[in-house]
Amino acid sequence: MQPYFLRASMLVTLVALPVLVLTQSGGQVSDRARQLHDRAIVVDSHDDTTQRLVYDKTFKIEARNTNGNIDIPRMREGGLDALFFSIWVPSDVTGPPAVKKALDQIDAVREAARLHPNDLLLATTAADIRRAAAEHKIAALMGMEGGHMIDDDMRLLRDYAALGVRYLTLTHFKNNNWADSSTDKPAHNGLTAFGKDVVRELNRLGVMVDISHVADKTFYDALAVTTAPVIASHSSCRVIANHPRNMTDDMLRAVAKNGGVVMINYHAGFLSEEFRVASEKKSGNIVAKMDAMSKKCGGNEACTTMEGERIDHEAMMSGELPKVSWEKIIEHIDHAVKIAGADHVGLGSDFDGATMPLGMEDASKLPKITDALLKKGYSEADVQKILGGNILRVMEQVERVAQGGGKAPTTQR
Repeated sequence: MQPYFLRASMLVTLVALPVLVLTQSGGQVSDRARQLHDRAIVVDSHDDTTQRLVYDKTFKIEARNTNGNIDIPRMREGGLDALFFSIWVPSDVTGPPAVKKALDQIDAVREAARLHPNDLLLATTAADIRRAAAEHKIAALMGMEGGHMIDDDMRLLRDYAALGVRYLTLTHFKNNNWADSSTDKPAHNGLTAFGKDVVRELNRLGVMVDISHVADKTFYDALAVTTAPVIASHSSCRVIANHPRNMTDDMLRAVAKNGGVVMINYHAGFLSEEFRVASEKKSGNIVAKMDAMSKKCGGNEACTTMEGERIDHEAMMSGELPKVSWEKIIEHIDHAVKIAGADHVGLGSDFDGATMPLGMEDASKLPKITDALLKKGYSEADVQKILGGNILRVMEQVERVAQGGGKAPTTQR
């Protein structure tokens, strides 16, 4: 960081203006914003970097990479103190193959923390996150994105929790055997009896119930059953971008009433209605590039994600898709705060798993969010809540529910 030096003749008139600092990423933020950002515990609840740890043999998390959004150097520059590595297996992979992939990813996260002890601390509690921040390390947590990976087996759910998984997204893009997804045709009218018991078992285990990706009926069923606050690990506001993955205003209010938190997603298609509509009607050129990419990647999830994001970014720059500014993130945060309150909003980027808006290409850009919120008049206390305080509070409340025994399931599989 380097201060912008002002001419001596301007110092008298500009002395009251905030000092600007130039971040390593090239973005200007005020000195006040950078200091606040560095004091805060900044938590990102959803990153798909795990795919790169497992499937991208060229990726080194300890090195600065020229592609993707996450690595240790850029997390350090962006003041990111904790992130949830997503354990994600495509919805059409089920049964033992899905379990094998999930375990491979869990092992990769644990190994990353073991191999880089000066930078990463494997965390499972809010206290662990605070300890990592105090030791100037990055807390590495895990969230499981899709209930199909438990293979309809409570014992497997308990095993995942024992290995460190600290939230379960009930569905991904497709329904599973016990819950409906927001992007599939309804099959269960929300949660089945077993699905409701999954929620109860999560409460008992101290694992957060994640209602991103789920159908609206599944969302309300989960809230009716849970005895602990829920999270939406990576969702934005439907009134701004009309995608079923996003939260309606009524859902935002319901999460607030539950005491939970909605973590705003940075994906361009969930931020911008214009981009969402255009991306659903991709040009023949983009479709051809996507087809070629699929053949090139051959089912490698890391390759598919990285190449898909690159194609979308190039399409934004060429005008084939609408340009989406990082400031849309602030618009969604601000709307969610107006509806749910500043105690119930956080950050869930979807880094390394989605098309990032221009200006938020990687984790080093995160201080811009702090700066923008301060400029909108947010108090420092509320900014710190949004950056990480709210998800820490929810984690602590979920831990207390588990310590009290949660609510035992009525069925077992």
